[in-house]
Amino acid sequence: MIYTLHALLKQKPPSFRLTIFEKQGIVGRGTPYRPGWNDPAMLSNIASIEIPALEETLFDWLSRQPDERLANLQIARGEINERSFYPRVALGEYFCDQLEAMIARAERAGVDVAVRTHCAVIDAVGGSEGMTLIAQPRRGAAFEEQFDHVVLATGHQWPEEPEVRPGYFLSPWPATALAQVPPCKIGIRGSSLSAIDAAVALAVTHGAFVEDDAGDVAYCPSPGTDDFHMTMLSRKGLLPEADFYFPIPYAPLSFCTAEAIEALVADQRPDLLDRAFGLFKRELEVADPGYADKIELHKLDMEAFCDSYFADRIATDPFMWARANLEQAQRDYARRYTVPWRYAILRMHEVIQELVPHLNDEEFRRFSRHFKPIFVDDYATVPHVSIKRMLALHAAGKLSVMAVGEGYRIDSHRPESGAVLDLGSEQTHFPVFIEAMGQRALSTKDFPFAALRDQGIIRDVAPDDAPGPTRGIVIDDQFHPVSPDIPADQLFCLSLPFLMGRHPFIQGITSAHEMGLVVGEELAKAIRRNGVEFYALPSATEGRSAW
Repeated sequence: MIYTLHALLKQKPPSFRLTIFEKQGIVGRGTPYRPGWNDPAMLSNIASIEIPALEETLFDWLSRQPDERLANLQIARGEINERSFYPRVALGEYFCDQLEAMIARAERAGVDVAVRTHCAVIDAVGGSEGMTLIAQPRRGAAFEEQFDHVVLATGHQWPEEPEVRPGYFLSPWPATALAQVPPCKIGIRGSSLSAIDAAVALAVTHGAFVEDDAGDVAYCPSPGTDDFHMTMLSRKGLLPEADFYFPIPYAPLSFCTAEAIEALVADQRPDLLDRAFGLFKRELEVADPGYADKIELHKLDMEAFCDSYFADRIATDPFMWARANLEQAQRDYARRYTVPWRYAILRMHEVIQELVPHLNDEEFRRFSRHFKPIFVDDYATVPHVSIKRMLALHAAGKLSVMAVGEGYRIDSHRPESGAVLDLGSEQTHFPVFIEAMGQRALSTKDFPFAALRDQGIIRDVAPDDAPGPTRGIVIDDQFHPVSPDIPADQLFCLSLPFLMGRHPFIQGITSAHEMGLVVGEELAKAIRRNGVEFYALPSATEGRSAW
């Protein structure tokens, strides 16, 4: 929502009326960065330099904050630089301040802005004269209001009460719920950033991380927490790798370019995915010939490359690998060295994404199972401090990682609390079990506004009863839900879980910026064209009922 408004104002459209709905009392923080929802110890996994600037950069905003505010955000002034990672709640404060400044700038430019906090939009109805929103304030009766244009920005969808059964949590958020978990045997499904968030929140409940002057981290358990132990469960049994150094902005690609992918799509051949992998291989061979020779890249198809990419890590203890990888990443940062093959894969992920809407179900499954994990592993690296904390927990005997393969089952409907890990020949009971796999792609049946479903304005790429993977809702390149029943520019959907089938890598701030650029430009055109009186921008921060 914030990046969409920023892009719209940058277009300097004629005056219009803007309404922002927000369920929370303060607008702009968003679920991933809101206090209470996140423990202060939880870190974002995006460096300051990667966050697109709004009214100012994150670095400049932090630099001008008083010492007291920095201390409250757990940031030392000497740690502020463009490559640093900060607590999630610090990013929430940045976005909140930036939105406030944008609203003030909009009002000075003649925009009539209404911010309705403590007010949840509970449904939306499309029509030829505009879209009607049904809103429920925290106090008072529900009301309806009509708008010419509506942007749905409902964000990630997590349950407000994550403990859906005794000891079984559907998500690690809000972090305040995990603060009630006793020191016991805890299972965490996942081992990436969401799982690290869960582990950190639990760890600071039952002990403390201590960092020495050299930057080494140790974990000190609290008295009476001998039974506290966490096990991360993942198919491959891997931890994410440490953030690696790379130049920003990205260097251009030579072979696996947007134009090359567009040409493949235009050919409409059935081997689209394999031909795209051919471009990927060629780019990788030129970027890092030594790496290509080492893994014999010229011999590998997509599936074999996936196996090769993870093979050494799977064969090594995850904590031994994490320590060695961290040390290498620290050395690379110190000398500003970029690992060529890592950087090439990082730069290709957004280009390769463009072919996804054009894959049939079988090829989409292949992409999701084999190709997508390579890109996710490469770009979803985590702050060095996060790896240090995982190593410290393991050294203290409080954390392990288990590879569960493909055939495992989690049974959360047992008489005991928590869940049972069923590996066929072996069963393990965890009195507390936390699902921490991150946001999954959702379909129309999960969409929070029933009227738009009932009207057929929001519909799945494939019907609910059709076999095949979840591929999200039908939208076009400008994020309009495709429907003949309303004007195209009446509704824009930026609700991330429903777009992941078409845009599998859109979970971060940079994606929000890129989507905002598209929608902001489209809105400015519509305002100029139609002489718009009302423009509604619902702001999602709190799951399915929050705007």
